[in-house]
Amino acid sequence: MAGDDVVATEEEAERSERAPLLVLEPLRAFLDEHGIGSGDIEATPLGDGRSNVTYLLRRDGAEVVLRRPPRPPWPPSAHDVLREARLLRALAPAGVRVPEVLAVSEGEGVIGAPFYVMERLEGHVVTDDLPTALDTPEERARMTEGLLQGLVEIHAVDPGAPGLDGFGRPTGYLERQLRRWTGLWEHNKTRELEDFDAAGAWLADHLPESPPSTVVHGDYRLGNVMFAERTPTHLVGVFDWEMATIGDPLSDLGYLLMTWSEPDDPAWRFELAPVTRREGFPSRAQLVARYEELSGRAVPDVRPYVVLALWKATVFMEGNYRRALEGRTDDPYLKGFGDGVVELARRARELAEAG
Repeated sequence: MAGDDVVATEEEAERSERAPLLVLEPLRAFLDEHGIGSGDIEATPLGDGRSNVTYLLRRDGAEVVLRRPPRPPWPPSAHDVLREARLLRALAPAGVRVPEVLAVSEGEGVIGAPFYVMERLEGHVVTDDLPTALDTPEERARMTEGLLQGLVEIHAVDPGAPGLDGFGRPTGYLERQLRRWTGLWEHNKTRELEDFDAAGAWLADHLPESPPSTVVHGDYRLGNVMFAERTPTHLVGVFDWEMATIGDPLSDLGYLLMTWSEPDDPAWRFELAPVTRREGFPSRAQLVARYEELSGRAVPDVRPYVVLALWKATVFMEGNYRRALEGRTDDPYLKGFGDGVVELARRARELAEAG
């Protein structure tokens, strides 16, 4: 956390060369107004997200989570935390495992950006390692089952349910994805990448016919869900809904497969779930087969969806890399994204042209 990320007063914020991420004095008044604890705020960055910013807020009588966009400027339609909060409130009654939204600030008057505050869930988010109690083949298998059950629950939500109006159109999702992410590439790019262009051209010629539309998470992976640390484990919650919409459910499956590692896979820069190499975690083919069983939805050819996921990840990570180059983040991890973005584009093209 940089020294200017969190400041105490609006006066300090005005003197800062960069816009702070939190301004504690007006935030304290906001929390007081909504009956969320009392007294001083202890703010700690939470999670490893590289897009929207998440803080754990502690004060007397409350431990809650605040989510806001990164420092501006923001690409068009990106980092819309208000949309994310509205979606969480719509999904909770449908049985999707999401945290409760406690308060929403729509303007920039409190901390300089819109934000929302949600309950803090207790559990473990799987990244590079596992708690000892969960690090057995049996618990790894249970995690996978819970992960897939959570995805099936999302895809079972009626896209016309109350609160979901305006979240996406029921047809043309894949075509819109190509247009939108091509536009975002033009906004994010720091260089030309021939592999990215080639993968995009292949996708335009090989888009599959989508099944009926569902709610789509857009970033569904182990690192965006939480499991209970007690055994037998179960899925506690699903986070990071920034890219959710109404669309093709198999795009979520393709993205999950992109992030899933098998024992013989070569290591790479953006390996998001190295733990899945361990015994008990299934292969990618087994993931697809189990998703078909749980959802009742056939998956005729998942390859275009994995190519799409790699291609979109190229755009997304290039945006993070550009933020680092322009000094809008102090995260040293983002500053090393340059070669990784090139590798993502290459992987997308290689998979596209594999057969």
